[in-house]
Amino acid sequence: MTDIRLSRHDGLRLAAPLLWLAPVAALPVLGLWWLWHSGHLLGWLSALLGCAALGLGLQTWLRRRDRHLLAAHETAPDPDWPPRDQAAWQAIEALAATLRPEDWPLDESLWRLGHQALERVARTYHPQRDQPLLELTLPHGLLIIERACHELRIDLADNIPLSHRLTLGDLARLNRWKRTAERLYPLYRAGRLVVNPASALLAEAKSALGNRAFAVAWTDLRRWLLQEYVRKIGRYAIELYSGRLVLDEPTAADFTPPSQPEAEREARAAALRAEEPLRLLVLGRANAGKSSLINALFGEAQVATDCLPDQASPVTPYRLAREGLTPALIFDTPGLDTPALPPKILDPLVDRADLILWVTAAQRPDREPEAALLSRLRQRWAAHPERHPPTLLVAVSHIDLLRPRQEWQPPYDLNDPTREKARTIRAAVEAVAADLEVPLDAAIPVCLAAGRSYNVTDGLWAAILAQQSAANRTRLLRLRGAQHQAETWALLRRQLASTGRFLRGLPGRLR
Repeated sequence: MTDIRLSRHDGLRLAAPLLWLAPVAALPVLGLWWLWHSGHLLGWLSALLGCAALGLGLQTWLRRRDRHLLAAHETAPDPDWPPRDQAAWQAIEALAATLRPEDWPLDESLWRLGHQALERVARTYHPQRDQPLLELTLPHGLLIIERACHELRIDLADNIPLSHRLTLGDLARLNRWKRTAERLYPLYRAGRLVVNPASALLAEAKSALGNRAFAVAWTDLRRWLLQEYVRKIGRYAIELYSGRLVLDEPTAADFTPPSQPEAEREARAAALRAEEPLRLLVLGRANAGKSSLINALFGEAQVATDCLPDQASPVTPYRLAREGLTPALIFDTPGLDTPALPPKILDPLVDRADLILWVTAAQRPDREPEAALLSRLRQRWAAHPERHPPTLLVAVSHIDLLRPRQEWQPPYDLNDPTREKARTIRAAVEAVAADLEVPLDAAIPVCLAAGRSYNVTDGLWAAILAQQSAANRTRLLRLRGAQHQAETWALLRRQLASTGRFLRGLPGRLR
């Protein structure tokens, strides 16, 4: 009987709250009728459309602003990377550009995404391997995960509101609630349309605009998060496969967390820059003027006092310190056309050079041997994309011997030559640039004869200072490789020492 009475009164129980809501639900209908009756409906609709347009414009502006803010926090490649590292980064960017948030939910699928990023980097460095990821050492693999997760944690805390309060359980519960709400929401919308059609249509329009803006912003945020995840893993993987990711690095404890990675990189770079001089290598044929060029760069004939003698090598290094230049070593070499500089001596010198000063005589047209040697060196540089090739400047010497030989009245305007000597110098510089395949502005005419020194400070020295940043980039990359090699040997020594101690104590433990 109880069940029957309840069932009979269910309709009345439902009608009670509807009676309460009926006046409220009637307000939009009555309001529209009043606006129409009073002649204000058109003005109200115009105001509605104007406010909607302003709201849509504001949402568009906010979306662009949010995109600019997210773009400002994107992980970027290291400008000091050599060509092979840049190619690996392009592969990472290509992967990041194809990411769609709906394809990669923030769950265990992130492991697959990280695996793809590592696979693309590994394939760039080991294209002949069937499984290039197997070239990854265990400690370095853990270091990649540690570094990427550390930076991603900072970005999440800085850019996603309330991310420091949300737990994984909260996200799981929200996801379950979302699925339930998506099933029930169509019923609610249908009921609202039956009860109050006008109010329902307005609410639908408002909800469509608001949900669209929220969905776009949320999609942009998830896409940024996925792309940052890929970029950070890719960046550290590139550092690893290129041999520059070291295990024992100093920390910047005095810096705030967002500044620590940049502070650590800058501290390491500053330490290397402070300890290692720039290496300038002077090359050229015999009697081209190499030693005279070094004297001119010093500003006076003081080369012998700054010599660093090395009886085991025909190459003579000098300390070069001038205002505006990083402390440097400049190396005088025998003639390229002499037996004193065979490839087994020349090639290591070129590999360790940060800037090459190639001296060639302007009055000698037979530059085929120099061009052939430069071609071989360029092939050697291309075979090692993990390194930056040294910057190359060509000093075109003996310009005072060009015709007319009796004329020597510098300065000469080579951009608009009017005198015959200037035209001859211009033609010689163009010929050298073409024969040695260097840009025209990388070939600098100089005179190094005693009492006739010309264009060393204004031309050659200015070109060296202009190329100093590129030379320092080559030097920094060279030092990182040396640091990694030194760390590898240090780790091997520690491992052998630990193994020796273990083996010495093994008999006692077995008793």
